[in-house]
Amino acid sequence: MSGEEFVPLSLTPLLIGILAAVACALPGNFLLLRRQALIGDAISHVVLPGIVVAFLLTGIVAAVPMMLGAAGAAVVAVLMIEAIRRLGNIEPGAAMGLTFTTLFAAGVLLLEQSDTSGVHLDVEHALYGNLESLIWLEASGWASVLDPVALSGLPPELGRVAVAILGVIAFLWAAWRPLVVSTFDEGFAQSLGMHTTGLGIAVVIVSALAAVAAFDAVGSIIVIAMFICPPAAARLMTNRLEVQIGWSVVFAVLSAVLGYVFAGYGPIWLGYDHAVSAAGMIATVSGVILALAAGFAPHRHRSGAPAL
Repeated sequence: MSGEEFVPLSLTPLLIGILAAVACALPGNFLLLRRQALIGDAISHVVLPGIVVAFLLTGIVAAVPMMLGAAGAAVVAVLMIEAIRRLGNIEPGAAMGLTFTTLFAAGVLLLEQSDTSGVHLDVEHALYGNLESLIWLEASGWASVLDPVALSGLPPELGRVAVAILGVIAFLWAAWRPLVVSTFDEGFAQSLGMHTTGLGIAVVIVSALAAVAAFDAVGSIIVIAMFICPPAAARLMTNRLEVQIGWSVVFAVLSAVLGYVFAGYGPIWLGYDHAVSAAGMIATVSGVILALAAGFAPHRHRSGAPAL
């Protein structure tokens, strides 16, 4: 594929897939160590009531109000999970299951009781996103990367995901030391005067906002897979946290690139005429990487948290 074809048709979808994967994988490392890896699954269920409420308040189906509504629902879910887990002394997985099923049911009930059931809430976009359609029509080749006029026509999803990943990186950099200490030894962190409850809530809120930013572009399948598979595979590669985070980024990027390529060209190589979903293939590749790590990674037989 020449630059005249690759830049307008594949560059932006590929970049959005990579940024979304990394934005979810970075906080996924801490969710995994805190035994809250399924928070991405919870978020994918709880955005429905937020979307419905956003439509009721604005009367339109548009990206900005839908994103704000989904973000608000995700934050509410995070606070509910932490409240149920701490006040009821319930295992985190049970708290997440209770929260996301309750909010999802509330969203369905609200949808049916508010005369909005006719609104087109596209299952395809909710599950698979619209990655393949995020093309850059104004681009004509690699020279467009430096053309201000062409750059003004970039898909807005690229900017939203870029802001999300910068926010995640800024949070991890600013809260690194207390975040690491509270993740590995909450009691010791409390003895040092650290606000572990607030840190825990901050981690899942940042994760929720990253997931919501990626949700519109790549769908819930990639979001759920990227929260779990790259960090879990990275955990099997090393016993050092910094190295684990580096591996998770590598695996996230590799999953996005290989998944996008295999989705477009894999069926052709096998003799079929049509491509398959890029989101589904990216999630599949991330699962294959995790399976390979589970079988061949150097630390696959070790247990316990990684070293600082």
